[in-house]
Amino acid sequence: MKKQAVFRFYEELNDFLPLRKRKIDFVCEFDGSPSIKDTIESLGIPHPEVDLILVNGQSVNFSYLLQDGDRVSVYPLFESFDITNATHLREKPLRNPRFLLDAHLGRLARFLRLLGFDSLYENTFSERNIADALPRDPGRILLTRDRNLLKRKVVTHGYWVRATEKEQQVKEVLRRFDLFSLIAPFTLCLACNSRIVTVEKAAVIDRLPPKVRERLDIYTWCPACRRIYWQGTHYEKMQEFIRRLLEEGDD
Repeated sequence: MKKQAVFRFYEELNDFLPLRKRKIDFVCEFDGSPSIKDTIESLGIPHPEVDLILVNGQSVNFSYLLQDGDRVSVYPLFESFDITNATHLREKPLRNPRFLLDAHLGRLARFLRLLGFDSLYENTFSERNIADALPRDPGRILLTRDRNLLKRKVVTHGYWVRATEKEQQVKEVLRRFDLFSLIAPFTLCLACNSRIVTVEKAAVIDRLPPKVRERLDIYTWCPACRRIYWQGTHYEKMQEFIRRLLEEGDD
């Protein structure tokens, strides 16, 4: 006879569940004593999305072995509540966020860089590339549109981006990780993710379009890829985009 445990998932973790199991208690049948991590992922929830598990009212880690009759509550990453005394499933909060984005999120990577967030991205990133990169840079948060990629054991911090439109994706990530107060626009290169610095006009004047050279005197550039930036019409559009985001964060 199969064993049974009662599960309930909270907030955005319900996005991974079929409609009939969302925001309610439901019974999960199982054999033997599987780990809570394996059971949660068998229900469709990638483990990096989870930050707190309560079994019969007590916090447990991913290695807990599920028992017949357990009642399990599973919560996503907490940003607004104090759960200091609970068993967190990652070593420390992510207050200096660094991202790695899969091949489907190039435009999101560009906008995160615009806002000053370290975001690694290559349009050739495959699942294998990502799996190899994460152990070399622990703590980097994987952003992906591939749920199954988040279930890889090598992924310790990750998030499945729900939105498909670029501006909504940016807002979603900022809200999810509570990043509005950390926005530092125009500090990273949009092309290569390196930090940009102020440069004298004379040092780059031979690389400027004639109309730009005549009209503007303030420039920044990326020492890594040598890309030059100036405050043209594109800059004004970016400022407007950032203004809308900051208004969103004040709501």
